[in-house]
Amino acid sequence: MAESFQFDLVSPERKLASVQATEVQIPGADGAMTAMAGHAATITTLRPGILRVVHTGGTDEYIVSGGFAEIGGENVSVLAERALPTDEVTQDAFDAMVAEYRAAHEKALENFKNEPGPVDDAARLLADMVAVGTHMGLSYRE
Repeated sequence: MAESFQFDLVSPERKLASVQATEVQIPGADGAMTAMAGHAATITTLRPGILRVVHTGGTDEYIVSGGFAEIGGENVSVLAERALPTDEVTQDAFDAMVAEYRAAHEKALENFKNEPGPVDDAARLLADMVAVGTHMGLSYRE
């Protein structure tokens, strides 16, 4: 059996997980990554995506948006701006998340007309959230 490590997932609303995990798949801002026992110390920001936690009881999935993950050899802590177990994400909850990212994109367009960086970043976050919903079988409504 693979070596385990402590995994904790916290959002402003609640603590979502505290388990001994063997693997955590993280949607990092610079790309997806998998943390396992003995991983080099790393801190990464999160992009909207599915965070998967593999432990002796099975696999748990959470939709996360924003925040960061701190990875150490013996633990992984994720502090998410928003996180929900995937089985709690309804179409209405998904619509609210997409609306939030759409508003941020529109604000970036308004405030940074001639600066592609912030506009591109906001568009990428919106696209990531839509992709997460599609992956979960939820539809994107304009």
